[in-house]
Amino acid sequence: MVITMYNIKTMNKIAAVGLERLPAGQYSIGDNVENEDGILVRSAKLHDYDFPASLWGIARAGAGVNNIPIDKCSEAGIVVFNTPGANANAVKELVICAMLMASRDIAGGLEWVKAQAGTDGVEVADVVEKGKAAFVGPELYRKTLGVVGLGAIGALVANIALSLGMEVYGYDPYLSVDAALRLDRHIKVVKELDALYANSDYITLHLPYMESTKNTVSAAAIARMKDGVRIINLARGGLVNDDDMLAALESGKAACYVTDFPTNRLVAAPHVVALPHLGASTPESEDNCAAMAADELRDYLENGNIKNSVNFPNVIMERSGAQRLCVIHRNVPAVIASITTQLSNAGVNVENMTNKSKGEYAYTMVDVGSPVEGRVIDDIRALPGMIRIRVI
Repeated sequence: MVITMYNIKTMNKIAAVGLERLPAGQYSIGDNVENEDGILVRSAKLHDYDFPASLWGIARAGAGVNNIPIDKCSEAGIVVFNTPGANANAVKELVICAMLMASRDIAGGLEWVKAQAGTDGVEVADVVEKGKAAFVGPELYRKTLGVVGLGAIGALVANIALSLGMEVYGYDPYLSVDAALRLDRHIKVVKELDALYANSDYITLHLPYMESTKNTVSAAAIARMKDGVRIINLARGGLVNDDDMLAALESGKAACYVTDFPTNRLVAAPHVVALPHLGASTPESEDNCAAMAADELRDYLENGNIKNSVNFPNVIMERSGAQRLCVIHRNVPAVIASITTQLSNAGVNVENMTNKSKGEYAYTMVDVGSPVEGRVIDDIRALPGMIRIRVI
């Protein structure tokens, strides 16, 4: 049996547990690999990267894909994967920490204690009882948390908040059946953000960043929130308008802002707790993301299956037949009929086939009973609406 070799370029340090899922005798892996078939990436920015003609897939070891030019990849027939849910527990735990830091001014208290210890003639144990009043804050128990976005992370956050004795409101205009089933029945899922804003003492954001979610938290949104609201953003910096957030903190409309996306202005402002992008920074999360990304890329390269793609539909089909044709094309009429006509005219029997679309793009897999000649593949490639075709 002939073993196909695949070149995988790593654009960041990828956890070993992920790389080990790509067999050494079948995969060449490294940051110096050229003419790569696949890319494994974390935070490296690929917008200016010159993708080689050999590239079929990019797997992001994480959920956000802002560092990848999705439109460019789609037009080139490059499938982009992410790893939804792989870092969910890590982010959930940090949200709990963020809510406590937003309430109790733990960060301010730590700095004050250090300052006292550095003062000549001061014994810290003697002054803490008098000074601690400056850092008093409310408990989470019996307060209300609003969770904006009820995907893998948001659902975990909502459920754990109930265990802390909080009332929980959730909002997600694209709530899937699977996501809804993960939610505790006591969570109040609302159809309008205003209902969440009006009732929440704490608001945590768990949305992807895109044009439609940019500045989700703006002056207009904050005006509809409760006075003294505490806002947590461990998702993406652009979801919150920094100018509006700082103005709300200065006026007292918002009591605290915890962000995982610091800027010079935010760090210098009072009532801001700025974290160094710690959301998914746990060894468990990095291992989970790397393993999922490697599995997705391998299954696509070896079998043509697509799972967790952000730009093409999820399509999975059991292997059968002598060859598999993987066709990326535009979501337009008559493409499938044109493909099967070309195969039929060449005397090739279709054993199994599946097709799905996502927006303006579609993906078709065809298992055939006998090898397809190169000229037939070229004829299919020349059909209207075709973007890319691969034979496995």
